[in-house]
Amino acid sequence: MAGLWFEDFSVGQVFDHPLRRTVTETDNILMTTMTHNPAALHLDAEYMKGTDYGRVLVNSCFTLSLMVGISVNDTTQGTAVANLGWDEVRFPAPVFIGDTLRIETEVLALRGSKSRPDQGIVTLAHRAYNQDDTLVASCQRTSLQRRRPDE
Repeated sequence: MAGLWFEDFSVGQVFDHPLRRTVTETDNILMTTMTHNPAALHLDAEYMKGTDYGRVLVNSCFTLSLMVGISVNDTTQGTAVANLGWDEVRFPAPVFIGDTLRIETEVLALRGSKSRPDQGIVTLAHRAYNQDDTLVASCQRTSLQRRRPDE
């Protein structure tokens, strides 16, 4: 088990996740077509030549999923009961094919569950940066976590 028990988290704790990921054209096409998103922004290189960006934008749903996914191994793998929600999802800068993303997570809040005494709620801030250290995505994620079992 790689994830942390509720008691292992502390407010202000920061994780600089070691896994980095270079976004490929295949990543973008798969996410875009699997979700039936026909936006030319993600699929039409010729169309995008005439825009401010000049090239295809990576689907933001892929960016969000990658950002959260990379965080899981160091935080919630094997100890999460449920993902309770994402808040304040932002994409302040575009992601392009070939960008390499790194992810950082900060623990924002902790509270015991009122209805489940063996669990607690952790609020995490995830941030994704490209190879130039430009913030490209952020969100807050609330996770229902298991408490350490009695030994």
